Amino acid sequence: MNCKNEEQMKDVIRTYGSLLYRTAYVLLANPHDVQDILQEVFIKYMEKAPPFRDSEHEKAWLLKVTANTCRDCLRFRARHACLNLEDLENVCAAPSDISLLKDVLALPLKYKTVLLLHYVEGYQIGEIARITGLSENAVKKRLQRGRDALREQLK
Repeated sequence: MNCKNEEQMKDVIRTYGSLLYRTAYVLLANPHDVQDILQEVFIKYMEKAPPFRDSEHEKAWLLKVTANTCRDCLRFRARHACLNLEDLENVCAAPSDISLLKDVLALPLKYKTVLLLHYVEGYQIGEIARITGLSENAVKKRLQRGRDALREQLK
């Protein structure tokens, strides 16, 4: 650890915190992600910051680390798309549909994927096999096991 003391960290947060927040917010447009990013930036500052020539060098380093960390976050989001359950709940017609959807989403990924592709999106087994890279027999087996797991959850 680079041993930044508590007062020095408070100073850095007071001096650059709002600038870094605004920068990250412009790049991410999500206050929850921004908070995570700033935590990472300040941890990197504590552990890896080089000796700075002056305050402008320190500011530039913090901005660069913030931008790079935001870019990493955006890359992660692009590769790992997430599903907002609240958005899906608005699409469901009946409260029982919401409950069933939550049960399906609680299944392991390998079952959830084939169940959603088959029953929600309407793909046939051969199409699911091509999409997922599985054999048709593997898709059939996962559909069967997914239905069994869902049946167990619903008991």
